[in-house]
Amino acid sequence: MVVPQRLTMVTLGVADVARSTAFYESLGWRRSSASQDTITFFSMQGSVLGLYGREALAEDARVSSDGTGFRAVTIALNCDSPAAVDEVYSAWVAAGATPVKPPEPVEWGGYSSYVADPDGHLWEIAHNPYSPNDAAGLMQLPD
Repeated sequence: MVVPQRLTMVTLGVADVARSTAFYESLGWRRSSASQDTITFFSMQGSVLGLYGREALAEDARVSSDGTGFRAVTIALNCDSPAAVDEVYSAWVAAGATPVKPPEPVEWGGYSSYVADPDGHLWEIAHNPYSPNDAAGLMQLPD
């Protein structure tokens, strides 16, 4: 068997599902009708973002819910241009995200910034001129 090479869903463990849902909705994101009081789903152009209680998510995975600081994971939102990065970064901060790194050119030739959502999950908002988005907004990598 060959394991499928795709990412179908990212679930973020959050302290308060309603608060986190309101934050992402303030970005203009629409939650799915499949959402419930205990879990929220957002369609993400081919994948899904889930928001689920941190304790419940840890219990489901059978791991401790302890954990602070850098989690060694970031989620990226690739934009079509540096100007779009500036606009998206500003929208996230206006919605209540914590600015972590302002938009700036990076050594590899792109343009990147970081924000943290209300639970500290890091989102990179970037433009990568070497892997542009296609017409559907999906990041394309060279073969």
